[in-house]
Amino acid sequence: MILKGASYKIGDDINTDYVISGRYKFAISDMKELAKHIMEDIDPTFYSRLKPGASFLVAGKNFGMGSSREQAPLVIKEAGIVGVVAKSFARIFYRNAINIGLPLIEADTSNIAESDLLEIDLEKGVLKNLTKKKEVRINPLPHVMRKLLADGGLVEHFKKNNGIKL
Repeated sequence: MILKGASYKIGDDINTDYVISGRYKFAISDMKELAKHIMEDIDPTFYSRLKPGASFLVAGKNFGMGSSREQAPLVIKEAGIVGVVAKSFARIFYRNAINIGLPLIEADTSNIAESDLLEIDLEKGVLKNLTKKKEVRINPLPHVMRKLLADGGLVEHFKKNNGIKL
């Protein structure tokens, strides 16, 4: 699985309330509408700058800390972000993201700038910064996780296969 897109850079310790503010989480149930408010408290223009299907969210350490609600990874996916690249992820966020089919890539993000064009090969474990012509080795995702992502997450995999078939 190869992912490609432009980087949208944010910092360290981004909690799920920054991803989608609590004032929207319970007031809006339509994910398409909720996605319009992604990262609004950090950057009110964030959603309008995204290129759906061709954008990576690039963060520092401890991305997704905070609550265990699935709205945060769901909103990221619904906004058209193809994956999140961060130095590290909060454990519950990582699990929720895989459950819904949102690729997460752990990598050193300090040399990725805003708008850099990235290409990530999840099977081979390679992150290419096409803008800077640099390549970084990352841990390849295990077959099990790639299969879950390809099926759209754990729930979709379960529906598709009438159970778990990896």
